[in-house]
Amino acid sequence: MRKILVIGSGKSSSYLIKYFLDKAEFEKLHLTIGDINIENAKQLIGNHKNAQAIVLDVFDQQSRSNAIKEADIVVSMLPARFHIEVAKDCITYKKSMVTASYVSPEMKALDNDVKANGLIFMNEIGVDPGIDHMSAMQVIDRIRDKGGKIILFESFTGGLVAPESDNNLWNYKFTWNPRNVVVAGQGGAAKFLHEGKYKYIPYNRLFRRTEFFEIEGYGRFEAYANRDSLKYQWAYGLDKTKTLYRGTMRRVGFSRAWNMFVQLGMTDDSYTIDDSENMSYRDFVNAFLPYNPTDTVELKLRHCLKIDQDDIVWAKLEELDIFSSTKKVALKKATPAQILRKILMDTWTLKHEDKDMIVMYHKFGYELNGKTHQIDATMVTIGENQTYTAMAKTVGLPVAMATLTILNGKIKTSGVQIPITKEVYEPILKELGEYDISFVEKKVPYLGYNVFNN
Repeated sequence: MRKILVIGSGKSSSYLIKYFLDKAEFEKLHLTIGDINIENAKQLIGNHKNAQAIVLDVFDQQSRSNAIKEADIVVSMLPARFHIEVAKDCITYKKSMVTASYVSPEMKALDNDVKANGLIFMNEIGVDPGIDHMSAMQVIDRIRDKGGKIILFESFTGGLVAPESDNNLWNYKFTWNPRNVVVAGQGGAAKFLHEGKYKYIPYNRLFRRTEFFEIEGYGRFEAYANRDSLKYQWAYGLDKTKTLYRGTMRRVGFSRAWNMFVQLGMTDDSYTIDDSENMSYRDFVNAFLPYNPTDTVELKLRHCLKIDQDDIVWAKLEELDIFSSTKKVALKKATPAQILRKILMDTWTLKHEDKDMIVMYHKFGYELNGKTHQIDATMVTIGENQTYTAMAKTVGLPVAMATLTILNGKIKTSGVQIPITKEVYEPILKELGEYDISFVEKKVPYLGYNVFNN
């Protein structure tokens, strides 16, 4: 039996584990799932004879190294900041490793040691990053193989609520880490490339500079810029590309409404609020508004943000019950972002019967034989339930497939890497198609760069 160690069994692990269990008999796999809390792992593996759950404290060197030593390959589903100790043990015991997380500087620094030991450390093999890399490079390589030159590349991904579960005015619910949603876009200006010129959007204007587009069968969406759209410029071989832009997708109208929280300062995570545990939601809102002995909190907020009473964004605020004087923050020494997250979770937490949705959209502009062309590629995946979500599917399946592909010797290039080569993306994208994760490509007239036309 070939032994796979999965470290971490959180929400994104359901499809990953199911994939390994479904393949266990034919591929001769034995699956060990290590976590500090193994209850979720036990539920996911049931009574499968080829699987076991073990208590594994990633901060305990003995516990961690004993488990890694026994494995043939290691999958880390831990938060990104915890991968590095696992990675060092993998080098010590000569085990290849797979993660869905971004390559950190610390992970990249291990590249020489990984190569020296003939190992593969595959990172960024989830959905975004992951499926975005593979699907983009497949089209980019195909265009280049025909002699084409990429002049524009735009890429957008969104974790959203499925249409059948979309029942609030924001057209949004949390499908992943709520904190990441609340603090999105902070930490520096968004940077991208437009017609050969570097462009920047500071955080205070990020949610008012959006691009709009439509996905057939699913309606209109908007996207705001990722912090660094140029991160993969060299990795993708797009150093000559004139326009390069990556963004996060939402339903139209979300960003304008979200901008209210940004302008008030409610998304700030850098300081704590005194006596926050005794605040009502209404007190929290009032803390960001000027003092007035006669005006209500609602009136002050409308004046401050210049919101008409019949504006849809006002209805969106009211839907959150953010002016409640009875609902308590109940968080001690909380940051504004932490309090806002708590308020939003009242309304935006997925209910048991709700389904989530992952949407991805790529735009490729290129020159071939003296003419300009454009390809639009879209992918939509809808979850089954709250265990087998679209997020878990699009994160977990690529990770699992990469693990088995490495284990079977079909990926041979060693080193710390991301899935941008044909050796990696061709077999995985083909197999993802068998799980209804595939792109619809459409050739359209070249439109050029139409971002921020609003």
